[in-house]
Amino acid sequence: MSHVRHAPLAPIASVVVPAFNAAATLEQTLASLRLQTCQGLEIIVVDDGSTDDTPMIAEAVRRQDPRVRIVSQANRGLAGARNSGIAAARAGYIGFCDADDQWAPGKLAAHVAHLEANPLVGLSFSGSQLMDETGALMRRAQKPRLTGIGAAHVFKRNPIGNGSVPVFRRTALEDIAWRPEGEQQQRDWVFDETFRQSEDIECWLRLALSTDWEIEGIPGLLTRYRITSGGLSAATDRQFAAWERMVEKLTPLDPQFFGRHAPAARAYQLRYLARRAVSDGRGAEARRLLRRALASSPRPLIEEPIRSCVTLVAATLVDRPLGRALHRVATRPAAA
Repeated sequence: MSHVRHAPLAPIASVVVPAFNAAATLEQTLASLRLQTCQGLEIIVVDDGSTDDTPMIAEAVRRQDPRVRIVSQANRGLAGARNSGIAAARAGYIGFCDADDQWAPGKLAAHVAHLEANPLVGLSFSGSQLMDETGALMRRAQKPRLTGIGAAHVFKRNPIGNGSVPVFRRTALEDIAWRPEGEQQQRDWVFDETFRQSEDIECWLRLALSTDWEIEGIPGLLTRYRITSGGLSAATDRQFAAWERMVEKLTPLDPQFFGRHAPAARAYQLRYLARRAVSDGRGAEARRLLRRALASSPRPLIEEPIRSCVTLVAATLVDRPLGRALHRVATRPAAA
């Protein structure tokens, strides 16, 4: 006798998967979410106007698993897809996983337990293991500080790291939501849809500045985050311009805060972009970004001298055979 599984009427946690032309990776992403040990899960795939096989892949998975739901819309960008997923979500905890990333099986259960045990925490996060474009794990990880996370640390170091990491308490999202004039779908915005980059840090920092919700991490590399040379993070000038626009938008919330912390935060952001340029083999670009970082503030060099000096050496050597060899060793896939 066959048994049909039914999704619970009231899910405990919703995972929003924004997907635009993600046919190459969506099935693997959904497979990782379907393996979550958390009971009472719903998975919401938001097809953001895809023109490839994304809708068909999502529908095939939905037929196999009643926990999967699909929201289809004209393209509104990553922020717009997340907002539509939030509007469709039914659970009290809401997480996000981009359609080319993956979650470790115990990630959602760990975040739900963390949030249930800590009622003042509105955003729970973890570290991330990096993957290359093929999905192979790299010898690189995002291992952020987990506690004592104030607005200044979010601004300067972004411990959440990427958009496939956080799990929110629904009420925390509601506290930073708004409905812009002219919103055609009659649903609130949590992520600012006028941003096509830096929408993540804009959301995290707005939560930290405008609410009393705490931001706290849990141990483990529970997200597998894919690094792609052609992704949104690759265009350094556009990304930095979006970051500066984020600062301009949020400054009225606390002008004194931004006056104190913006120079150092800008330097950290430029150093991050320099490291991405090194990863792409763009040594001249990396060195240009590092010069701008030092001109903004010496804080990264003072506070993290080893990391900053390693970045400088890598930027200097990446155009040379030795530097390329060292980079290949540093970024080769991790052993199974």
